[in-house]
Amino acid sequence: MNRLARETSPYLLQHADNPVDWYAWGEEAFARARDEDKPLLLSVGYSACHWCHVMEHESFADSATAAVMNEHFVNVKVDREERPDVDALYMDATVTMTGSGGWPMTVFLTPAGEPFYAGTYFPPEPRHGMPSFRQLLRAVAAAWDERRDDVAEQARRFVAVLEQGERLQASGEPLTVGILTEAEELLARAYEPAYGGFGQAPKFPPASSLELLLRRGGEHALGLVRGTLDGMAAGGFYDVVGGGFHRYSVDDRWLVPHFEKMLYDNALLASTYLHAWVVTGAPRYREVVEETLDYVLRELAVDGGGLASAQDADTDGVEGLTHTWTLEEAAAAGLEASLLVPFEHGRSIVRGVLAPELRARLLEIRSARPQPLRDDKVLASWNGLALAALAEGGFRLERPDWLDAAKGVAEFLLGPLSGEDGKLHRSWRDGRTSGEGFLDDYANVAHGLLELHGATGEGRWLREARRLALRAVDLFSDEVNGGFFLAPRDGERLVARTKDLQDAPVPSGNSMLAHVLLRLARIWGDDDLERHAEGVLRLVASPMRRAPTGFGWALCALDLKLAPPREIAICGDLEAPVARAALAPFQPAAVVAVGPAEDVPLLAGKGLVGGRTAVYVCERFACRAPVTDPGELG
Repeated sequence: MNRLARETSPYLLQHADNPVDWYAWGEEAFARARDEDKPLLLSVGYSACHWCHVMEHESFADSATAAVMNEHFVNVKVDREERPDVDALYMDATVTMTGSGGWPMTVFLTPAGEPFYAGTYFPPEPRHGMPSFRQLLRAVAAAWDERRDDVAEQARRFVAVLEQGERLQASGEPLTVGILTEAEELLARAYEPAYGGFGQAPKFPPASSLELLLRRGGEHALGLVRGTLDGMAAGGFYDVVGGGFHRYSVDDRWLVPHFEKMLYDNALLASTYLHAWVVTGAPRYREVVEETLDYVLRELAVDGGGLASAQDADTDGVEGLTHTWTLEEAAAAGLEASLLVPFEHGRSIVRGVLAPELRARLLEIRSARPQPLRDDKVLASWNGLALAALAEGGFRLERPDWLDAAKGVAEFLLGPLSGEDGKLHRSWRDGRTSGEGFLDDYANVAHGLLELHGATGEGRWLREARRLALRAVDLFSDEVNGGFFLAPRDGERLVARTKDLQDAPVPSGNSMLAHVLLRLARIWGDDDLERHAEGVLRLVASPMRRAPTGFGWALCALDLKLAPPREIAICGDLEAPVARAALAPFQPAAVVAVGPAEDVPLLAGKGLVGGRTAVYVCERFACRAPVTDPGELG
């Protein structure tokens, strides 16, 4: 066993018995590199990554390859989900060097952490114009030994490029509705009409772009939404047997997935299908929400209330083995051949509409099979997204079990995943926390707590959301150029400080925090919070225009900023008919606070009317007369 046996990350533990002399990211590795004048080999991946497993089996578990690595490099293994700052920085370097990125990511660094060569997966033998991994190792080692000045100059150039991200200038152009209109037009041009989605294969679920189109409304925008949601839910990419979505589709039909399932995808898509159900009333969208969130709680719940990060793509080394069926297995289960699409190794994917009895039978049979490995670390960021989905879904679909689960997630986030100083940790596993919280942890948890407040009416969650948002502003804000850094100001200093700005595949910490700050600004009447949110939007104003698929949640935040203010203050019981009627529509431009509570400005001076629950509809704190009867709501 190597040093990784001491770590908590399942991904790192998967490499603990490699013959590679692995280090976790930290000063111990860099000190050895300095002392021995060796470059570092940084390998970044995550536990559910299929090609990460392939490279581990082909190269890191191979004694001959490990001997070359150990002789020439200090080898560092990083779980990208635990260290998003390390991943983001060196992914930027990889994309700069090669024009593309992905995992496993392979980066060679100077002892100062400066990248000088990078790539992704490398095969054990030369293939498709790629060198073998051992050839690459020897070539890089030779360059380090024989052309050190060239290596140092290349590293300096790449660091200079990375540092430009720190100095990205905000746009001085007005933030107008024209940006939203242009974004909708570009999304319409990128739309793939045969099966939905934007662009060609591989297809990733565009949750944030669909949320924007739902906010824009109109027949055309809703057509893009429905075409995509229907395509994604047809089966394959969506697990029609067990519920939940796989990570992406390798084809344009949303049929053959990479079979890993990520908590963040299922949280975001559950919310999107829920909103689409509210807007359209389509029963299938409600079914997808129910099946997806039931999957999350059935397969990803951990003791104590948190939710695990992911399930692997592979079972016993075979991708999709648990989720696919032979013809014989299908026939024995009563699964008609018309519902099967050939995959590989004589197995098929289930696609189509299943009767409830058949679905339950198939799930029971499948549950008795060997299961994919589960990455059971609890990430604050992704649990925040799941908290939002469970809370809103529980309220709208009247599922008290989901609301109870949401409260359990919130208690876990504010308990085991929080330090005594009130700061968030990044992750938790087996009673041990790992790392400080990053921007997306604070932003997503605050977002989830706001949704939990709106679903339960409990004031604690609203106050905790504001506390975390204010802490995020303090820890991450860039007061010079606007926006927020990914890592806290008092955290580890890498060779450059990055800002996570793109909303793919999840909302960036910047976009989510901007959205949270705008909501809190309208509840507290706090212009400073709005100023910080606007700083984010000005930072991404130009790329939002050019590439809306990469900035969907930022565009949602811009839509909120530009929408006429609408504040809903509810005093009393959320289960009262007037409260349910007030919250029933899809109204993403509205903010909600529930009291009574004199310490929350939107609620100050407001109370029940005649002992009955009252709804106050306001605009910039100018409120109409309170309403106690649903028929009086305008």
